[in-house]
Amino acid sequence: MNNKYVTSVEERRLNGEDREDEEDDDEENESGFLRPIDNSSLHHAQYRRSLRALSAASSNTRIQKGLIRYLYIVIDFSRAAKEMDFRPSRGAVVAKHVEAFIREFFDQNPLSHIGLITLKDGIAHCLTDLGGSPDSHIKALMGKLEFSGDSSLQNALDLVHGYLNQIPSYGHREVLILYSALSTCDPGDIMDTIQKCKK
Repeated sequence: MNNKYVTSVEERRLNGEDREDEEDDDEENESGFLRPIDNSSLHHAQYRRSLRALSAASSNTRIQKGLIRYLYIVIDFSRAAKEMDFRPSRGAVVAKHVEAFIREFFDQNPLSHIGLITLKDGIAHCLTDLGGSPDSHIKALMGKLEFSGDSSLQNALDLVHGYLNQIPSYGHREVLILYSALSTCDPGDIMDTIQKCKK
């Protein structure tokens, strides 16, 4: 009977049923008799399998949401950016830092997208649409360094909200505001716009 059992184990090995073989080898001693089942090792194996399943599930959810970032950078090009407290001007210094930020952003987030919005004359203008090319954003930014009028933070938030509302839910939506003025010239209540953007 022992020989018959050993033969069936060998047949299963030849058929490629390795998992069952490992369990059979664990339960068999040197002389071919079955050992009593060790419950603690079974529980430990189940515990390890459940930990692996949990870590795989958590890593999958981490990858699915927030992997692709959609960022709009709002830059104040109002007359406050003409101030010369930084050389050559406040707006030029901000533009150089935005250039460095864009390059660093795409180095760290190659799948993500950036769009640029400028504020001047009380209006928010979309300088570049969401895209993944740092050179096109930097070229557009450096070619439009003209500062005039007042800035309206509410108009910028309304424009950004309209664009980011179309982004799929798996993307992470962000707005970075670089503001030079001390005040904002808004057509309505900016707090309502902020609450709308939070939703």
